[in-house]
Amino acid sequence: MTEIHTPRLLLRRWDDDDLVPLAEITADPYVMRWVGDGSVLDLEQTAEAVERWEEEWDEEGFGLFAVELLGSGELAGVTGLSVPEFLPEVLPAVAISWQFGAQFWGQGYASEAAQATLEFALQDRGLDRVISITRPGDDASENVIRKLGMTEDRETTHPVHGFPLRVHHIDLTEFEA
Repeated sequence: MTEIHTPRLLLRRWDDDDLVPLAEITADPYVMRWVGDGSVLDLEQTAEAVERWEEEWDEEGFGLFAVELLGSGELAGVTGLSVPEFLPEVLPAVAISWQFGAQFWGQGYASEAAQATLEFALQDRGLDRVISITRPGDDASENVIRKLGMTEDRETTHPVHGFPLRVHHIDLTEFEA
């Protein structure tokens, strides 16, 4: 089983006990406003998302991790890697993303988890390039992206929902520099 330990976090695969705390995160409109089309998810939709993430682990050898606080064992959120099939113009690509409960914002958890995930992608999984996709206005994610050393690659439009998107990237050579 793939696990990553950071000073404060455990990034791990999903288990049944994660569903309710994750559903609380995905039911929060404030948290979800930058995710997908901005819609909240109910318990069943959250379970379906976790199932898709686990399938991606099995198919691709990477996916989205559950992010647990080492001190308390609480589920703080999600971070990991996925293939952004909704945006064909960037394919083939692997995207890094994160989503945390609002009570865990402003404490550096997203940056810590994303940095560990980026190292996993480039060093453990042997990827040469990783992207991140954000929406203009998501300043917190843009801040994490800067901390990761990613640079803006292009601006585009979501092919289904029509809102603007920013695509950032980092190559293995840039990461190692």
